[in-house]
Amino acid sequence: MLRACLAQNSPKFASPSTPSLLHTSAVLNAAKTQKLTSKAKAEIKAEKWRRINANRPSPVFGTRKGEEYKWDNCHLAKILVNEAELATPPQMTSVELPIGTVNLPPQMGFGVTDTDAEKLFRQLPVLSMHTKGSGKDILGETVEVWGERVLARENLKANTFAKVLDLRNANADGIAYENKRRIIVAFSTPENPFDPGRTEVQAAILTYRIRNLGQHLAKFPRDLGNRLGLRKLVHHRAKILRYLRRKSNERYETLLEQLGLERESVEGELIV
Repeated sequence: MLRACLAQNSPKFASPSTPSLLHTSAVLNAAKTQKLTSKAKAEIKAEKWRRINANRPSPVFGTRKGEEYKWDNCHLAKILVNEAELATPPQMTSVELPIGTVNLPPQMGFGVTDTDAEKLFRQLPVLSMHTKGSGKDILGETVEVWGERVLARENLKANTFAKVLDLRNANADGIAYENKRRIIVAFSTPENPFDPGRTEVQAAILTYRIRNLGQHLAKFPRDLGNRLGLRKLVHHRAKILRYLRRKSNERYETLLEQLGLERESVEGELIV
């Protein structure tokens, strides 16, 4: 009887099922109702963006962390000049021409194509030799002796000129020029083999410039002027690719694979 009366009259002996003001959920609800400061809101927003972009491919390099092999295996990376090979000793190729043996470099700079090399080393020396060796005696020498001297001179000129045209002698601008020439040739159509205005060509050139600038900023992160230029290039490439996707989704998918780019690196909001 005494225990029952105490339970009815005293508020201290409340039922265990009655919610307590100090319960964990009550504390959390009270914390949510508190007004957040602007700094706290900015931190929450930044953390949200970090979670969203944690597995998003880089808008600069086009691949996720740990998947850089996709760039090494793409078509664009294979046609560019390998600057590591330029640092190795030259491996000249001996070619038999009408003027004798000429040692040609494996890669020629200054925009010299295979057609240009054929004219410079096979046709031009022969024309020059015939012009100088016209069949007249020079300083009392016979025609045969003069012809041999002209042949030896043209051979020396061709070998010297081949060394000058070696891509190893080019500076950074010369290597960039050669890379752009290769890109235009590789991404043009058979109907127009040199078409710098084609959408695929423009996107490939921009990708080449973006990667070079991105590698530079990875070494010098405080170069704010070039960082602004990098943002412009990234958004310009995205604009060109959006146009290509509207025009032909098949060409768009093929180009992304050729450039080593993920869809997420060129679509949506790009933060550089």
